Amino acid sequence: MDQASQHDDETGDLLSTLEVIEAQPLATRADAYDTLHDTLARRLEATPGSPS
Repeated sequence: MDQASQHDDETGDLLSTLEVIEAQPLATRADAYDTLHDTLARRLEATPGSPS
């Protein structure tokens, strides 16, 4: 899979995740956003070439 295609898949996955989160009640939504934040932060930190 090329890089552009992988980026499109990841963007689609993120948008799907956000749609699911937005459909939840407020308290559940807050926890889901916290989990999403942690997941994205770990992915960003694991990206090769990212500043430390």
